Amino acid sequence: MRTYVALLYSIILGEGRRVVMADLKAMAEGLGLKNVRTLVATGNLVFEARAGEISKLEQRLEKAFEKTFGRHVDIIVRGAEDWLRLSAGNPFPAESADTGDQVAVRVMREKVPADAVEALRAHAANDEKVLLVDGDIWLVFSRERPSSRLVAAANHKRFGVGTSRNWNTVRRLAEMVGSRQ
Repeated sequence: MRTYVALLYSIILGEGRRVVMADLKAMAEGLGLKNVRTLVATGNLVFEARAGEISKLEQRLEKAFEKTFGRHVDIIVRGAEDWLRLSAGNPFPAESADTGDQVAVRVMREKVPADAVEALRAHAANDEKVLLVDGDIWLVFSRERPSSRLVAAANHKRFGVGTSRNWNTVRRLAEMVGSRQ
């Protein structure tokens, strides 16, 4: 058995309807996944399953999600080792220590090419940062601006399937999978 992290792109099912984490956990257990845990109410799963192809695991989860909740949602899966490497590769340790909620990573299904991220930098304010690490996009958002143009610019159309998590969530998921190694 291997430990995995699964990130849902969205947990909003429609107006006023959100996925309840207990229902998400039950869905995953219904697939035969073991030791299923959730982290905060934003669609983060940690579980154990037989080692296998990540894309097949993503497809199984997405199909089960659509059957259970009536809506397709992209789900990104990473093995525990990959998640720990992502966490350790945080290029903004000082910013993360000070304001973990302002540092985020857009975890991608397919690696983003380096030249694609250059265009994203044009949307960053002076106090915002963008870096590509191992195909995932790391961002530092402005404390001064209530909304960042980076969020809208780092979208599916431009970069492909991915979902963002702030540093606090990344760190807590790393702690969860690190204890299972």
